[in-house]
Amino acid sequence: MELSYCVVNTNGRDLLVRCLDAIRATAPARAEWEILVLDNASNDGSADAVRAWASGAGDAGERLRLFARDRRAGKAENDSLLLREARGEFCLLLNEDAELLPGAVEALLDALRADPRAAAAGAQLLEPDGKPSACAWRLPGVGTALAQALFVHRRFVTQSGKGPETRAVGWVQSSAMLVRRRAAREVEFLDPAFFVYSDETDFCKRLGDAGWRILHVPAARAIHHEQLTYDRRSGTRRVVEFHRNRDLYMRKHHGPLAAWVVRVLVAWSYAARAAAALLLRGHDPGWYWLHARKALRPVGPGVREAAEEYNRRLAEAQAAGGQSPA
Repeated sequence: MELSYCVVNTNGRDLLVRCLDAIRATAPARAEWEILVLDNASNDGSADAVRAWASGAGDAGERLRLFARDRRAGKAENDSLLLREARGEFCLLLNEDAELLPGAVEALLDALRADPRAAAAGAQLLEPDGKPSACAWRLPGVGTALAQALFVHRRFVTQSGKGPETRAVGWVQSSAMLVRRRAAREVEFLDPAFFVYSDETDFCKRLGDAGWRILHVPAARAIHHEQLTYDRRSGTRRVVEFHRNRDLYMRKHHGPLAAWVVRVLVAWSYAARAAAALLLRGHDPGWYWLHARKALRPVGPGVREAAEEYNRRLAEAQAAGGQSPA
């Protein structure tokens, strides 16, 4: 089998169905493929929605395998589980809020077929209104943090949006990332220490260290609805998790001194944004201050702790024969 679609979902039922519809509509005619969906202990009926979709999707439904977890796990752990279970030579990692556009899969496959030393290829992500969003960057380090602090990161760090040609980059976002399964297996998949955020950055870094290339493919386009970006209900936890995992990446690959320098530089960049937001309409200075504080000191309960608490309440509810927790 050539291609395995690997979709991870957490409480994104409607977007998940939309993602599956896009897979069915855009699947390449000349490739043998399958769909793997991992439902991350959702409580919104996502697993049942997948079963209903499969029953009415004809041949596409017959190609689908559902993995319904009974506890919440991190993105890296879930992606790795699907990569291990997949039968395809290439695995297309998708978030449930990614919607493939026509020709995207063929462009990604062509990129990896043409470059046998490329381990992964990332699509050009689009906002829901069709505007391209940043989705490929240089690998993080003190230099990239300095560029952010000087507000020149779009020129010197961001590597997407530089033209239509496929190019080698440091890392790509895993919302729509095609992976050569052999390369993923060689580096032992994604590191579960990264619960969410920086997991694909670390993955691309380790692939690069092993001699593989990472590609950005502008011809492959996918809408990224980014449901979690706009979920301010869990905002503080997500900010904590974002900066905690950035710091974990820096300590893992560059050491504690470089990690401290990056924390200071990133905190400064957000503090400057917070000050500017006081004068600009439509900007929330409190949101930038939160990022500044957590960038400097990335501690506190994050998404990992929220999942652990959910798993505890889920186990208690199941033991009592009740409903899943909200």
